Amino acid sequence: MKEPREKPIVNFTSINANAFSIMGAVVKALRKEGADKEYCDKYREEAESGDYDHLLQVSMKYCEVC
Repeated sequence: MKEPREKPIVNFTSINANAFSIMGAVVKALRKEGADKEYCDKYREEAESGDYDHLLQVSMKYCEVC
């Protein structure tokens, strides 16, 4: 599993607030920073394991939010 070089920055205010848009933006940012599919799948699995608030908290763990 290859982690990103740096913690990516994602601007949540510039994307649609639904869960799929947030996950898509985070995965795109992770990939851009060099994360592999296995790492992105780990993020998705963790993010999908709870409610919307859980998704936001997991996303903030994997990236910087602005």
